[in-house]
Amino acid sequence: MASAPALDFAGHHFLALADRALFWPRHGALIVADLHLEKGSWYAAHGQPLPPYDSHDTLDRLARLAAQTGARAIWCLGDSFHDRDAASRIVPAVADRLHRQAAAAKLVWIAGNHDGLTGGGWGGEVADEMVVDGIVLRHQSDPAEVRPEISGHFHPKLRRNVRGRHVARACFAGDDRRLILPAFGSLTGGLDAADPAIAANFSGDYRAMLVAQGRLLAFPCVRAGHDDVTASTVAAAR
Repeated sequence: MASAPALDFAGHHFLALADRALFWPRHGALIVADLHLEKGSWYAAHGQPLPPYDSHDTLDRLARLAAQTGARAIWCLGDSFHDRDAASRIVPAVADRLHRQAAAAKLVWIAGNHDGLTGGGWGGEVADEMVVDGIVLRHQSDPAEVRPEISGHFHPKLRRNVRGRHVARACFAGDDRRLILPAFGSLTGGLDAADPAIAANFSGDYRAMLVAQGRLLAFPCVRAGHDDVTASTVAAAR
């Protein structure tokens, strides 16, 4: 995609996509994290009715990016389904779309803390993690990992006050060895990219990065107060 800016990571060339995804031209792979399919139906089942269209919208965007990039593979970095019971709520139309997407491009479902191995029932392959060209792809970052790593889980967002208005945009969070992807799902929330729960995954300062008007903008995040990680900050990203 000519309009997508380059994001060079661990000696490899990627493209950062404005719609919260990463593309690896060398492998023709579209990389996404945290689709949280059927989150709307989960809320409905718990007494908070929402329009049941989030899965369709997420899959619309996924199919559009796959077509635009010519992706031969789609790697989903965990929490592709909102919970372990999502399979019982997926309507036939959504199930059919998943099977068709798996037939169009090689789907790899990496297990997350929400979905377990649910994704394997909808076509494609399931893995706990994968290693490609020396880069580990997993759901949740492992701060002890010494190899380059791409992950999801935290739903990073850049939060800024601009001309008196609070602005929050999904973003990538990363340094030279570790890259955390934004959440791709249509109903996903987010955690401030500078939050201690995210900062704890980096050994030093890192960057919040987002695509705007065809450019990759980077904002410094200082790793400070990383020991003050609470359950509430982690839960806020889910």
